[in-house]
Amino acid sequence: MITSTLVNSSSITVPVRVFKSTNTGANGGTPITSAVTTIMICNTAAINLTDETVNSVNVNVYLVKAGGSYSTTNQVVNTLIVPAGETVFFSEERIVLDPNDEIWIGTSTANAVAVTVSSLLV
Repeated sequence: MITSTLVNSSSITVPVRVFKSTNTGANGGTPITSAVTTIMICNTAAINLTDETVNSVNVNVYLVKAGGSYSTTNQVVNTLIVPAGETVFFSEERIVLDPNDEIWIGTSTANAVAVTVSSLLV
């Protein structure tokens, strides 16, 4: 089964959870893992055609084990600059998450990004 989650940030300057791996299989069965197939981060801020640094946003991404919290030890993207109007795709590698593992994202500016996470239950 493929699932997709969209998170519109209202204020994600402090990292927030944007995805949580499921903790049960079909009909409450054996816990299963999630394979994240794509993460899309879109900077929804207005474009400035003369200066691409205007309204750009810095993005941090964390892969957090079940019961943990985000920190520099589980940070996988550090201060990625996303210009206004641009979308970044993470789709080359698959991220396999155990039950209740999470993806957290923080940005330098509130109200600037929409995040979509697509996953496959395995």
